[in-house]
Amino acid sequence: MSRLLCTLLLSLMAFTANAAIFHASVDRTRISEGETIELTLETNDSTQFGKPDLQPLNELFDVLGTRQVNRLSSGSNGTESSTRWIVTLQPKNSGYVVIPPLTLGDLKSDPVVIYVQESTGADGNQVAPVYITASVDHDTLYVQAQAILTLRIYHSVSLYDDSSLTPLKMPKARIESLGEPRTYETDLNGVRHGVIELRYAIFPQESGKLEIPSQVFTATTVERNSNAYNPFGPRPGKRVRVKSPVIPLQVKGKPADYPANAPWLPARALSLSESWKPEPEQAQLGDSLTRSLTIRAEGLSSAQLQPLPATQVPELRRYPDQPQLSNQTTEQGVIGSREEREALVANREGEITLPEVEVYWWNTGTDKLERTSLPARTFTVSANPTLSPQPSNEAPSSATAINAENPRLWPWQLSTAFFALTTLLGFFLWWRARRQPAVLPSQQDGPSSQDLLDELKRTCLANDSQATRYALDAWARQQPETLADMAARYTPLSEALDGLNGALYSESGQHWQGRNLWLAIRSLPDLDDNEAGTAQEPSPLPPLYPR
Repeated sequence: MSRLLCTLLLSLMAFTANAAIFHASVDRTRISEGETIELTLETNDSTQFGKPDLQPLNELFDVLGTRQVNRLSSGSNGTESSTRWIVTLQPKNSGYVVIPPLTLGDLKSDPVVIYVQESTGADGNQVAPVYITASVDHDTLYVQAQAILTLRIYHSVSLYDDSSLTPLKMPKARIESLGEPRTYETDLNGVRHGVIELRYAIFPQESGKLEIPSQVFTATTVERNSNAYNPFGPRPGKRVRVKSPVIPLQVKGKPADYPANAPWLPARALSLSESWKPEPEQAQLGDSLTRSLTIRAEGLSSAQLQPLPATQVPELRRYPDQPQLSNQTTEQGVIGSREEREALVANREGEITLPEVEVYWWNTGTDKLERTSLPARTFTVSANPTLSPQPSNEAPSSATAINAENPRLWPWQLSTAFFALTTLLGFFLWWRARRQPAVLPSQQDGPSSQDLLDELKRTCLANDSQATRYALDAWARQQPETLADMAARYTPLSEALDGLNGALYSESGQHWQGRNLWLAIRSLPDLDDNEAGTAQEPSPLPPLYPR
């Protein structure tokens, strides 16, 4: 019975994954009265050979044209085919207009809502066959905030493809283009016009008065009645040159009540998020936890987002990676994001608390100060059973061992046992010496100190962080002091070990350079005799590889 249920479930999942779709979308959701939009109908059902029923569109739209595009692609899931119908529509009414669901066989598309803005009438410049307009969404804004400039080039005559527009340059502002130019048609005073629309995001860098300069559009109009076209000569037609108006901007400075120690962030919206790999609740001593903090701001580019506060916790070693910056363009402008990743390694067991992360920013929509934060987080680091404790540096004496086993022994019993053991040990050594030859052949148990040093040099110069880790451990075991003690008394070695730690626990370990570590090992000063015979103080530095 269970096998039958599993088979039915898998069949249902496969049917859902391969289900045919019929999707409807438009190139713009907000237009002016008289303009046209393009409705795209797409399906992946290769069994459909008919065309969509466009009859429901006639009530609210004028259907100006339809074209079909067939696409065939191959991928990991095999060959996939799709069919698109691109329909040019002109709304008959203003306000919110709903494109009704359309049918293709048994398939049905979802409705699409657009907004048609009423026309405000024509000005004096619109009598020309070619003219250009410019507008901004805000003529008053804060310094480094976003203003969106929209340029529209109208032409009631056909143009050759030699048209050009001067680049937008503003020395006191940073400019970013919002996507590729868009083309559509509109009806002005009963005359059909083609429209070329360009949009820019402008970020003023200084407060005060700022002007958006006029842009010059140059093109050649097509003469419909010209029969003297020469492919090797100049194109017949009239050369036109039009300018957009100059737009003044009033740029306000940073508000006085904004925190002085916080970076200036004027945005429409801002959010903070974090992710972990693995989750910190499963952390064990010595594990590397990757924490990702992402800040996302609408109306700011990623270059304007400052670094987030670093994780400063004494119980954690921090190894940061390079931040990841990205920008996304939408109809509302630029959305910038900044992701910061860091590797965190706990150096003790128990509870660890990460402090709260907060960001102050100025909401340009409500014109007030906002605060976005991630709450403090507490997690527990458990013991790692795979890590064994370090052996003691001093072996207990014979008397101490006997006292530990039987603390009630009398002194004369202890002395008798001690002398008996030493007598037997001396007799055994004498008997063993009688059986050995006069000169013992030299034996070597494992590699020599010089071989280990040569291997350490080879791995360091090869920039292999993992191999250097094992070679360094093998070399340090033959030294009179621990690696932490060497780093405590020699600063270059301590810095080189921190670099090796970062390479081992960070995702950028492949860029580690081992030359500094080798130079620190070679230039390590010798340990004095009196220092070698005394007990070493515990080093304040954490071990290279926590256990």
